[in-house]
Amino acid sequence: MKTGILFDLDGTLLDTLEDLWNAVNYALEQFGCPARTLEEVRAFVGNGAGLLIQRALPGGKNDPDWQAVLAVFRAYYDAHCRERTRPYPGILEMLAVLRAQYPLAVVSNKPDSAVKQLCRVYFGDIFARGEDGDCPRKPAPDMLYQAMEALGAERCIYVGDSEVDVETARNAEMPCLSVLWGFRDVRCLEQAGAKHFCRLPIELPAAIAKMEEAYGK
Repeated sequence: MKTGILFDLDGTLLDTLEDLWNAVNYALEQFGCPARTLEEVRAFVGNGAGLLIQRALPGGKNDPDWQAVLAVFRAYYDAHCRERTRPYPGILEMLAVLRAQYPLAVVSNKPDSAVKQLCRVYFGDIFARGEDGDCPRKPAPDMLYQAMEALGAERCIYVGDSEVDVETARNAEMPCLSVLWGFRDVRCLEQAGAKHFCRLPIELPAAIAKMEEAYGK
């Protein structure tokens, strides 16, 4: 049975936090709103750009300008999403090992244009899709199902760093491997119901092999 590996992007493969933080604060500044700290933005990410901006605005989802702020954020982030973003140490080596054994894909709540741009630069021809309005975003399972179909996989293991990823995998009835180098700590992940963890990218292929063996039983 063909197994695919699906990855979240932000906090899992790429450290995107500083570029997101800069884009959020640029957008807020244009509308006279107070800046947010790096740690605040870390807590806000994971559910797509719309909710990120709503969480960052003082008035939240009731702010009458939130869609205009979101438009500024999207445009700025698309133009500046590679300034401080980098793969986490060991990610490229880990992906090279996995590519020899599994079809791989990236599924993210980040805007689709940024997802495709970043994945093309750092990961080549890997299948990648982000939020673009034609499919419910995570934690709905739809994006994972689309990626599975694109890979021609009969089953998949999902790798992510957040409580949203744990819930997404649960909704898709896929096993989830939670990484501990990203935007959430182990306590948050355990509270979300995570059961499988990986502390370093170099350990991920072995962790996936172990999960795949259990998956088949």
